[in-house]
Amino acid sequence: MRILMAGASGFLGTRLAARFAADGHQVTRLVRRPPRTPDERQWNPSAAQLDPAVVADADAVVNLAGAGVGDRRWNAEYRQVIRSSRVDSTTTLAITMAGLAAEDRPAVLLNASAVGWYGDTGDRAVEEDAPAGEGFLADVCRVWEAATRPAEDADVRVVRLRTGLPMHRDGGMLKPQLLPMRLGVSGRLGSGRQWWPWLSMADFLDATVFLLERDDVAGPVNMVGPAPVTNAEFTKELARQLHRPAILPVPALALKVVLGGFSHETLSSSRVLPGVLTRAGFSYRYPDLRSALHAALTE
Repeated sequence: MRILMAGASGFLGTRLAARFAADGHQVTRLVRRPPRTPDERQWNPSAAQLDPAVVADADAVVNLAGAGVGDRRWNAEYRQVIRSSRVDSTTTLAITMAGLAAEDRPAVLLNASAVGWYGDTGDRAVEEDAPAGEGFLADVCRVWEAATRPAEDADVRVVRLRTGLPMHRDGGMLKPQLLPMRLGVSGRLGSGRQWWPWLSMADFLDATVFLLERDDVAGPVNMVGPAPVTNAEFTKELARQLHRPAILPVPALALKVVLGGFSHETLSSSRVLPGVLTRAGFSYRYPDLRSALHAALTE
């Protein structure tokens, strides 16, 4: 299959592009700079610039583009970057796909979204039919997902990947926790009662490939593990596997000082379940936190 990818150089995109290539697919990467290799094509989503011929040459489009939500302290300027980097890329791809003749149009668009869609769910478990919640990330997810509509209206199968917290020692939400935990100066965040929708990296990759190939699945899909845990439970298991104590909780006030607006998302609760994946028969390699964390730390 010929796959056109946006966001192929990010934490998830790098690993997903490698997985596609290992599976025998031909991957073409969209880049904002001049291309350096034969498998790159230039685009400028902030100006809605994308050669339709590049899209017409693909069987499927995968869009993971978006500025990292935990990379910088949130201020008004960076909030706009988070929003525009997602909405502009999605809008450009969806409109370009819709503008192609039916015979030239890729059959599927796998487009990133996030469990931030649900806002703070407290202890309430939610699946894909739950409405959008409140807060900055919920608002971003709402317009982000809406930007796929032109492709959907053009009969493209659109899958919205509402991704939780994929785990790998080299990035994501796990990497910044490892050093303080190994030094014995870490613990639960805030009250620790907030639910964390973790997912092993292997299962993120497997699920994305699964959804690429399943013509009968469309719409939002929660990319999370089947057994969410609280932050306190997560911290306890991480400490156990690293053979370190977890006795110094990080106060909510300290998180607000260090992280600014992002602290709200860190302290919010997302008890999200993978309803669509479960009903579609997806089989997890690592269905529990203990095995998933072990894989994240060793593989």
